[in-house]
Amino acid sequence: MKPFLLSLLVGSSLAAAEVSSVVKQELPSLVTLYKELHANPELSLHETETAACIAKELREAGLEVTENVGGHGVVGVLKNGDGPVILVRTDLDALPVKEQTGAPYASTKVVKDDLGREVSVMHACGHDIHMTSFVGTARALSKLKDQWQGTVVMIGQPAEERVLGARFMLRAGLFSKFPKPDKAIALHCSSDMAHGTVGIVEGFALANVDSVEIVVKGVGGHGSMPHLCKDPIVLASQIVLALQTIVSREVKPGDPAVVTVGSIHGGTKSNIISDEVRLQLTLRSYKKETRQQLVDSIKRIVKAQAESANMPADKMPEVLLSDDRATALYNQPELCQEVRQYIGAAIGAENVITREPVMGAEDFSEYGMTKDKVPLCMFWLGTQPPTVVAAAKEKGTPLPSLHSPYFKPVPEPSIETGVRAMTSAVIGLLKK
Repeated sequence: MKPFLLSLLVGSSLAAAEVSSVVKQELPSLVTLYKELHANPELSLHETETAACIAKELREAGLEVTENVGGHGVVGVLKNGDGPVILVRTDLDALPVKEQTGAPYASTKVVKDDLGREVSVMHACGHDIHMTSFVGTARALSKLKDQWQGTVVMIGQPAEERVLGARFMLRAGLFSKFPKPDKAIALHCSSDMAHGTVGIVEGFALANVDSVEIVVKGVGGHGSMPHLCKDPIVLASQIVLALQTIVSREVKPGDPAVVTVGSIHGGTKSNIISDEVRLQLTLRSYKKETRQQLVDSIKRIVKAQAESANMPADKMPEVLLSDDRATALYNQPELCQEVRQYIGAAIGAENVITREPVMGAEDFSEYGMTKDKVPLCMFWLGTQPPTVVAAAKEKGTPLPSLHSPYFKPVPEPSIETGVRAMTSAVIGLLKK
């Protein structure tokens, strides 16, 4: 073995031992913090108390903290001599889900959403695990400054669930008012991986997501006189079926894409032909070209179906594309390979597994979409008991997914692995 490689491996092992020791010391208070965060979730764009909590934790860990960056965003900077800049990100927000895990620290919180409706709130996507691992990493890096050199920028990002927060923070000057990162890393809970493990996807890891609303117009009237009307329910039904041909017959085989009609609303009574139907769609893709192809195909099909129904010009359907769009997350392979090596040294190479990409979405991708093209790596963090994961695989039954009211991470081992993995990755990327 080459002397340099041997030295690197020995150094990584020593650093891993020190990281493990620090994490063991911090773990009891981190678990307490996790339960507090879990019991007190806040919706996207309303993360006031959560952001204040994270800002306080970062200050106590020795970071220079700025609050209210792009809304409730928090930025903490930890400088330790000359060297690269690494960005570490956590998300802060929760979901309008009524928790049904039965955990003693379960959320019972009910708030009003942006439309004034009362909704239950839950950390059903594991952002509380993310935040706790993030705080633990800040504490560990502050205590292990002899192991690394450079600058760490740690950000608490709001509104991830609405894929808005990253853009808000970037527009507020994240890359101009604070040290600009050379690389950026993050972790995300997995609902089907055993705690003690980490999963890495090289290349495309998460999808482009577009929300589309189709407003199908018609000429309403009495249900007994369809010849005097233009029925939007029939037209909407034809559109739904026609849309199914986009992925099966227009997108190149092997190029991942999804067109799902998740909502259809129209009509008020059995004997009334309505004058409007609304369809809500989610579109998923990886490639930029495929993303545009899906939108263009929907517009063409909707127009053609309306023309075939002889809809008048003033009753043509509208295709509305939401501003809440997520860009596909591309994990830079070279950075992923580095991160895999450093995490493997910390938790065992056999516990770092290769994962397949999924069609979920994350706005962490935005940090790599600026003109700077910052390399990104987001890795998956296992959260479930190994015996439960093994039994589910054997029986072929899925475990409660992210966003499920039954999603229940196992706190202590999940947090310990999260802190060890993230801290080791940062120290490795900033090794002296």
